[in-house]
Amino acid sequence: MSLAITITTVLVCAGDVEASSAPMTATGGQNLAVYADAVYTSTGKVIENGMVRVRDGKIRVVSKGEAGEGDVHVAAVTAGMIDLSGRISPSGDVEESNEITPHVRATDAIDFFSVSWARQLRSGVTTAMISPGDENVISGLCAVLKTGGPRTLSSRTLAADAALRGAFGSQPSRRNHAAFGRPTDFYSRRPTTRMGVEWEWRKAMYDAIAAAGDPARAFAGHERLMEVLRGELPLVVQAWTTQDIRTAVFLAEEMAAHVEGGVRLVIDAGAEAWKEPALLVRTKAAVILPPFDHDGRTSDGAFMAWNVAALLAEKGVPIALSSHNAGAAADRLAVQGAWARRGGLSFEDTLAAVTIAPARMVGVDERVGSIEVGKDGDLALWNGTPFEAGSRVVGVVLGGELVVDPRGEE
Repeated sequence: MSLAITITTVLVCAGDVEASSAPMTATGGQNLAVYADAVYTSTGKVIENGMVRVRDGKIRVVSKGEAGEGDVHVAAVTAGMIDLSGRISPSGDVEESNEITPHVRATDAIDFFSVSWARQLRSGVTTAMISPGDENVISGLCAVLKTGGPRTLSSRTLAADAALRGAFGSQPSRRNHAAFGRPTDFYSRRPTTRMGVEWEWRKAMYDAIAAAGDPARAFAGHERLMEVLRGELPLVVQAWTTQDIRTAVFLAEEMAAHVEGGVRLVIDAGAEAWKEPALLVRTKAAVILPPFDHDGRTSDGAFMAWNVAALLAEKGVPIALSSHNAGAAADRLAVQGAWARRGGLSFEDTLAAVTIAPARMVGVDERVGSIEVGKDGDLALWNGTPFEAGSRVVGVVLGGELVVDPRGEE
C-alpha cells in the first residue's frame, strides 16, 4: 500500500462528478486525491475502493477509483469530525458581573494559541463549537470554527453566532452564597440553588418578551433571547441530570405558549437523557452526549448508562457525541464513537453522531458533515474501519490540505 502523495493539476470529466452540478473552473489549481478501501460519506452511501478529490478547498469528485503510484491510500475515509462540546474555552473566564449575558460572544475572547486546537485537529476533529463558560445561567453566543488554519476569525469561522448557550444544574449557582446582612464578596448573590437557576431562566425569558413589546424594558441581549423563543437561534443548554433536563424541556414548552415558533432545544452533556426520552421526542430536542465514563458517574452526580446513545437513537432522538476537550488520546471523539458502538449504536448512527448530525444541529451542514461534492474538503483518514478496536485516525485533510500526514511526516 503506497502512502506517498502527489499534487497535480488535472481536468475532471463531468462523468467523474457524483450526483452534482458543482461548478468547476477552467483555471486549474492544486488537487489532492485520497484513495481508500472504503469511503464513508455520511449520506447513507459507502463507496468501496473509492476516491475523494479536493480542489481549491472543496470536494470536487467522489467516486470509485484505484490508487496509483504516488497516491494517498488509506483503509477508510470519513468526513472530518465535528465536536459541539469540545470545550475549547475562550481565553479568560465568563463575564461574571451578571448571571444573564446573552449578548456576550465566545469569539470576543478566543485563544487561537491554545494547544486544544491542535489536539482536536490531530484526532480527526476538523470543526468545533466554542462556547462561553457555564458559570453564568445564560452565558452568551457560541461559534462554530475550523480547528486549524490561519489564526484569524475570518478564515476559520463557519457560524459566528450559531447558538445561545446556557446551563441548568448546580454549576451556575455553586460559587454563590446568600448575603446575611452586608455582602462579604462578589458572590454574595443569587442564584444559590437549582431552583434559583430555574428562576433566573424564567425571569430572563419573560423579561425578553416584555422588552419586545416595550422598548423601555429593553436590556442587553434581549433580542437574542427572542430569536431563541421564535426558533430562529438554537438554544444549547448544559443539563447533566434528569431533573435539569426536565426543567429545560418544561421551560421550552412553557415559552411556546407565549411566543410563536418554539425553542430549538439542544441538551448538552445529557448523561441522563436516556431516562425519559419521551420528553425529548415530544419537544424535538437533540442531545449532545458527554464522554463515556468508565464508572458511569459524570458531573453533577449524573448516571450515564453504557447504552445511552443506542437508547436515544432507537427513540429517534438526534444525538451527537463529544470529547469535552479530552487530553488523553483514549478519550477523544473517535474513541467515543467506539464506546457508542460497544453500547449497541449502529455504525451508521455512530458515524452520523460525529459528522452530519452535529452539523445539522447548528446549521452548518451545507458546508461540513458529509463527503459530498461542493462541501469543504475536510476529511479524516483511518487505518481501519472507523470505531473498531485498533482503528484510529492517521491523517487529516482540512480545506484540501493534508495537515496530518498518514506517512507520519509533518
